[in-house]
Amino acid sequence: MRTILTAQNISKQYRLGLVGTGSLKHDLNRWWHMIKGKEDPYLKMGATNYRDKKAVEDYVWALKDINFEVKEGEVLGLIGQNGAGKSTLLKILSRVTSPTTGNIKTRGRIASLLEVGTGFHGELTGRENIYMNGAVLGMTKAEINRKLDEIIDFSGCEMYIDTPIKRYSSGMTVRLGFAVAAHLEPEILVVDEVLAVGDAEFQKKAIGKMQDLSHGQGRTVLFVSHNMASIQSLCTRTIVMDKGVINFKGDTNDAINFYLNNKNSFITKNFQDRQDREGNGKLEFIDYSITDHRNNRLTSLISGQKVIFKFKCRVKRKNLENLKVSFTVYKKNGELLATFMSQLTNESFSLNDSDEIIFGCVIEKLPFMGGEYNCSVIVWENENIADWLQNAFNIEVIDGDFFGTGKTVPKSHVSVLVSHHWYLPSNF
Repeated sequence: MRTILTAQNISKQYRLGLVGTGSLKHDLNRWWHMIKGKEDPYLKMGATNYRDKKAVEDYVWALKDINFEVKEGEVLGLIGQNGAGKSTLLKILSRVTSPTTGNIKTRGRIASLLEVGTGFHGELTGRENIYMNGAVLGMTKAEINRKLDEIIDFSGCEMYIDTPIKRYSSGMTVRLGFAVAAHLEPEILVVDEVLAVGDAEFQKKAIGKMQDLSHGQGRTVLFVSHNMASIQSLCTRTIVMDKGVINFKGDTNDAINFYLNNKNSFITKNFQDRQDREGNGKLEFIDYSITDHRNNRLTSLISGQKVIFKFKCRVKRKNLENLKVSFTVYKKNGELLATFMSQLTNESFSLNDSDEIIFGCVIEKLPFMGGEYNCSVIVWENENIADWLQNAFNIEVIDGDFFGTGKTVPKSHVSVLVSHHWYLPSNF
């Protein structure tokens, strides 16, 4: 197979702080060095992209010396933590922005789906946006006319196709945007993690379309996702990125194992050190613990064991009402496993004059089979997110006697255990 895309020594440098401060001086300095045939002086500067540390320089390298090739018909995955440089790389490949150094060589047309609703106009209908977005992506009117019914059918938005986009949900907008990009028939399709907005049925349809484009039509796909199951099922080869550099590239299974085995280094055990939290900050998670029913701290958990997850929060505003909290458990491949929400049990909490609060979640029988799982935690205040920590902590579960029969459950693809029993009914 011929090489359809080559990235050579791609680097991207950004200036930190207020936009424009001192930039004229720096631009003149760059221009003077260029006139004299000298290297850009600011290429020797720049910090590594540690987003959770205080800036000590004026410049930062979002990407540094990225090199790879993509073959025709290949599906290349890009994985890594938030801020690793994946989206920046895709924007450079899509020519949304230019690299500071290096160059991209491609054969054929590139279609990009990088952000929800990119290129859509809220006042125009879905049908009108198909024509406009298709034209922007390089489709002719005749080509759009020929594929219009197929695009509308694939998007699943036929009822609303003559309704202004501003009345669409984010999921509907993604559906329509992906439908247009996928039917462009590009040689290279670049897809960022926008499919997470769509529902499970659409994600399955979109992945099927990308597989059809690559396997059936021999087109190339570059795919960014935090869902390891999607990466594993779709990608033939995968790149792992961290802090703007490539840490691993090769077979997808090997890449996923490398990423998961090194993921713990990205997770801060001390919540107070986290800089990537989301929410209004009225209260913030500062610590967590897991105990048994005797209040003994646990480092490993056992299937079927009674456990209590405790989350300590620092209160930054007084008189908070209608507080709700939850934590979510994911498999190592990013697949959602279970969510424990106070909303579902109709429990909410209020604070008057406290500086700290501890939320406790009691699980009578831990329903997970042996393995390692990742957890996120979130707290709401009057329906607004106060604090949200993704990839907050890991739990290790050891197989136990969940059913009280003296037997452990055989290893299988099942991850969740449910209490049940069988009997012979007297009637049907």
